[in-house]
Amino acid sequence: MRGLAAFCLLAAMAGCTSVPPVEQPTRVQAIEAVLPPTKSFTAARPLPPARSNTNIAADFLDLHFELESGTPLPVFTRFEGPVTVRLTGTPTGTMQTDLNRLLNRLRREAGVDIQQISEGTANITIEAVSQQDIHRILPQAACFVVPNSSSLEEYRSDRRKRKSSWTELTSRERLGIFIPYDVSPQEIRDCLHEELAQALGPLNDLYHLPDSVFNDDNFHTVLTGFDMLILRATYAPELRTGMTREQVAQVLPGVLSRLNPRGDRLQPQPLTDTPRAWIRSVQRAVGSGGATGRRVRAAQEAARIGQEEGWTDHRRAYPHYLMGRMGQFDNPEAAQRQFDIALQYLNATPGTEVQRAYITAQTAAFALARGQGPDALPDLDQAIDVMMRAENAALLATLMLLKSEALRQAGRLDQARAVRLDSIGWARYGFGSDVVVRSVTQGLPQRSASNTNG
Repeated sequence: MRGLAAFCLLAAMAGCTSVPPVEQPTRVQAIEAVLPPTKSFTAARPLPPARSNTNIAADFLDLHFELESGTPLPVFTRFEGPVTVRLTGTPTGTMQTDLNRLLNRLRREAGVDIQQISEGTANITIEAVSQQDIHRILPQAACFVVPNSSSLEEYRSDRRKRKSSWTELTSRERLGIFIPYDVSPQEIRDCLHEELAQALGPLNDLYHLPDSVFNDDNFHTVLTGFDMLILRATYAPELRTGMTREQVAQVLPGVLSRLNPRGDRLQPQPLTDTPRAWIRSVQRAVGSGGATGRRVRAAQEAARIGQEEGWTDHRRAYPHYLMGRMGQFDNPEAAQRQFDIALQYLNATPGTEVQRAYITAQTAAFALARGQGPDALPDLDQAIDVMMRAENAALLATLMLLKSEALRQAGRLDQARAVRLDSIGWARYGFGSDVVVRSVTQGLPQRSASNTNG
């Protein structure tokens, strides 16, 4: 056994949303030449939203008429007419490839008339800049979108002017998106999805959404079926820029009935607003600046608020997941109890397959450390299928590494080697740095003493 800490480290990587850039030594570049190539996702397979149109209409209004801070927005805005996108700065090859896929999805699934241009002023300019440049302006941001700017330099000089304020926006003509080029391919793609979706539509994030990138819990990394429905409704002919919340609310039920007739047949579910106190506690719990003890207490406070609110959905589960993550090294048994509590609520909440897959990475690592890896294989297989659909290569690679070790414990060495080799291509996309890739793929199990090639 490599020990509990090693498997917990693998599972912990499942929650990483970025890997810091590292200098790549020549030796690692030489090793890269013999590794399997970087993998990428092809056809998207989003699931349709599993909620009533009544609930979706309420979500639509909250997404479009408030900012994340809770500040109300006076009018509905979107682009009127065809939308142009330009990619500038220093984009990577995967960035252009993933942008092509995203634009195709937006045209096909959301019905947005959107095209990329190579020169001139675009409605949306995506500038690839360094992570350091972004952090000089917004230290906690991975990437961001702003109104009325086409370059980071323009935004830097105008950021305190009215033109750069979302609350002053009455129409969308020109927006800027700033994405780092020196992070993993997956993080670049995730930024493309979230920021381009916000450039086109909603500016808010809602913690009560279980199946959306418009949620700061960051479980979903690419636009979901729910997100595409929201964007399709955003560009419905019944809506137009300048409408008030009341005007949108009046026509929205008809829009959703036309676009999502399945939602009219589903029973509306009662939902409560997410208190700012719960949001602040969660933000303190996931923040990187505080000591672990303070972060744990913040998660405990969020759990207490959720209990007082009477929640039984994924919001009730989230603080327990965070407490499990924070305690998995110091007290693995107690961490598993937190994961079990989280699963109780997730299992009763439709549309939480992705969240459950994250927990599978944690519980499988614990089973492996106890020599019970074969028992975890069914859950790992299910989670791998979920992550393939969700297009999360980082978690997919982690789950495959855990499956490889479970197969090894079961004595199925050839299968263990094949799965581990297959995980390398996903790890290269998900984690980016080949130094990191080597750190999670070293020690490949050998097929046999007489056959060690490949």
